Amino acid sequence: MPLLVVGTRNPKKREEILEILSDCGVELRDLTHYPDAPEVVEDGATFEDNARKKAVELSSRLHEWVLGEDSGLVVPALNGRPGVYSARYAGKQGDDDANNARLLAELAPLPDDRRAAYYVCSAVLADPQGQVRATAEGRCHGVILREARGAGGFGYDPLFLIPEYHQTFGELSARVKHALSHRARALARLRPAVRGLMGERGASAP
Repeated sequence: MPLLVVGTRNPKKREEILEILSDCGVELRDLTHYPDAPEVVEDGATFEDNARKKAVELSSRLHEWVLGEDSGLVVPALNGRPGVYSARYAGKQGDDDANNARLLAELAPLPDDRRAAYYVCSAVLADPQGQVRATAEGRCHGVILREARGAGGFGYDPLFLIPEYHQTFGELSARVKHALSHRARALARLRPAVRGLMGERGASAP
């Protein structure tokens, strides 16, 4: 079975990606299996820049197929912030509570009709030689609430309301979220490449 390395050490993101791609006919591992894998500096100007950098640097080092992914929240009323700084918006990487608090504080003066937001996910598949073989993007639109609802998900999920469902990503079941989310949509677009390109590799392997 072909091996695909998911370029993350974030356990919640890892579990979400592994669940979404569970039927792709590949063995999925994350970077916890590779303690010597480099920490990729996410200094790109866009989500795709960061996803490409992860995929290329990690695949070149590990000599495996790698899925590089970067995602975050875009709020048009805040000139696109948090954007590529979503995971470290309050300063410390991965401090969800602090990031949410800063977002709420910046949005507090704005009326409800200016609290629209969308999640973006860019996913990039690179081969064991470090060459990008496929890219995809997914988006999911919603509204930022004035207080958190639900304990599920991660990041800004408890604040991100899906109006059609009247629930946040923190309240929706994993099954529903994985049908709607930016990450699910990006990976759905990447799925044919994962199956096709990696399937060819698996079929040709001795």
